[in-house]
Amino acid sequence: QKYGYYHCKDCNIRWESAYVWCVQGTNKVYFRQFCRTCQKSYNPYRVEDITCQSCKRTWCTCPVKMRHVDPKRPHRQDLCGRCKGKRLSCDSNFSFKYII
Repeated sequence: QKYGYYHCKDCNIRWESAYVWCVQGTNKVYFRQFCRTCQKSYNPYRVEDITCQSCKRTWCTCPVKMRHVDPKRPHRQDLCGRCKGKRLSCDSNFSFKYII
Protein backbone atom coordinates (compact mmCIF):
# COMPACT_ATOMS: atom_id res chain seq x y z
CA GLN A 1 0.00 0.00 0.00
CA LYS A 2 1.36 3.40 -1.02
CA TYR A 3 0.33 7.04 -1.38
CA GLY A 4 -0.51 8.37 -4.83
CA TYR A 5 -1.12 11.68 -6.56
CA TYR A 6 -3.71 11.78 -9.35
CA HIS A 7 -4.73 14.22 -12.07
CA CYS A 8 -7.74 13.96 -14.37
CA LYS A 9 -6.74 15.63 -17.61
CA ASP A 10 -10.35 16.00 -18.78
CA CYS A 11 -11.76 17.70 -15.65
CA ASN A 12 -8.45 19.17 -14.45
CA ILE A 13 -9.15 17.76 -10.98
CA ARG A 14 -6.33 16.60 -8.72
CA TRP A 15 -6.63 14.22 -5.79
CA GLU A 16 -4.49 12.12 -3.47
CA SER A 17 -5.05 8.67 -2.06
CA ALA A 18 -3.48 6.47 0.59
CA TYR A 19 -5.03 3.43 -1.12
CA VAL A 20 -2.62 2.79 -3.98
CA TRP A 21 -1.79 -0.90 -4.33
CA CYS A 22 1.57 -1.70 -5.96
CA VAL A 23 3.61 -4.79 -6.77
CA GLN A 24 5.76 -5.39 -3.70
CA GLY A 25 9.10 -3.58 -3.92
CA THR A 26 8.04 -1.47 -6.92
CA ASN A 27 5.80 1.46 -7.83
CA LYS A 28 3.91 -0.58 -10.46
CA VAL A 29 0.23 0.11 -9.71
CA TYR A 30 -2.29 -2.77 -9.64
CA PHE A 31 -5.57 -0.82 -9.60
CA ARG A 32 -6.65 2.49 -11.09
CA GLN A 33 -8.87 5.06 -9.39
CA PHE A 34 -11.82 6.84 -10.93
CA CYS A 35 -12.32 10.60 -11.24
CA ARG A 36 -15.32 11.63 -9.14
CA THR A 37 -16.60 13.93 -11.91
CA CYS A 38 -16.18 12.11 -15.22
CA GLN A 39 -15.66 8.53 -13.90
CA LYS A 40 -12.59 7.92 -16.10
CA SER A 41 -9.94 5.69 -14.52
CA TYR A 42 -6.37 6.85 -13.91
CA ASN A 43 -3.08 5.61 -12.56
CA PRO A 44 -1.29 8.01 -10.19
CA TYR A 45 1.32 10.26 -11.78
CA ARG A 46 3.44 9.98 -8.61
CA VAL A 47 3.64 7.23 -5.96
CA GLU A 48 5.47 7.30 -2.63
CA ASP A 49 5.66 5.29 0.57
CA ILE A 50 3.32 6.27 3.38
CA THR A 51 5.78 7.72 5.86
CA CYS A 52 5.74 9.16 9.36
CA GLN A 53 6.16 12.93 9.21
CA SER A 54 8.21 12.91 12.43
CA CYS A 55 10.93 10.37 11.64
CA LYS A 56 10.35 9.97 7.86
CA ARG A 57 10.18 6.17 8.12
CA THR A 58 7.57 3.88 6.62
CA TRP A 59 7.25 1.77 9.75
CA CYS A 60 8.08 3.58 12.98
CA THR A 61 7.74 3.43 16.74
CA CYS A 62 7.02 7.12 17.33
CA PRO A 63 4.58 7.65 20.23
CA VAL A 64 2.49 10.03 18.10
CA LYS A 65 2.32 8.91 14.50
CA MET A 66 2.03 11.96 12.28
CA ARG A 67 1.27 10.66 8.80
CA HIS A 68 0.14 12.59 5.76
CA VAL A 69 -3.08 10.58 5.69
CA ASP A 70 -6.29 11.11 7.62
CA PRO A 71 -7.39 7.76 9.11
CA LYS A 72 -10.84 9.20 9.90
CA ARG A 73 -11.57 10.12 6.28
CA PRO A 74 -13.88 7.51 4.69
CA HIS A 75 -12.59 5.41 1.79
CA ARG A 76 -14.47 6.04 -1.47
CA GLN A 77 -15.27 2.49 -2.63
CA ASP A 78 -17.19 3.87 -5.60
CA LEU A 79 -14.00 5.48 -6.97
CA CYS A 80 -11.51 2.73 -6.09
CA GLY A 81 -10.59 0.22 -8.81
CA ARG A 82 -9.72 -2.40 -6.21
CA CYS A 83 -12.96 -2.50 -4.25
CA LYS A 84 -15.52 -1.00 -6.65
CA GLY A 85 -18.47 -3.39 -6.83
CA LYS A 86 -17.14 -5.61 -4.02
CA ARG A 87 -18.77 -6.25 -0.64
CA LEU A 88 -15.71 -5.31 1.44
CA SER A 89 -13.61 -2.17 1.25
CA CYS A 90 -9.81 -1.77 0.91
CA ASP A 91 -9.76 -0.17 4.33
CA SER A 92 -11.21 -3.23 6.05
CA ASN A 93 -8.93 -5.51 8.04
CA PHE A 94 -9.55 -8.43 5.73
CA SER A 95 -7.09 -9.74 3.19
CA PHE A 96 -7.78 -9.06 -0.49
CA LYS A 97 -8.34 -12.80 -1.09
CA TYR A 98 -11.63 -12.47 0.82
CA ILE A 99 -12.81 -9.53 -1.31
CA ILE A 100 -12.70 -11.37 -4.67
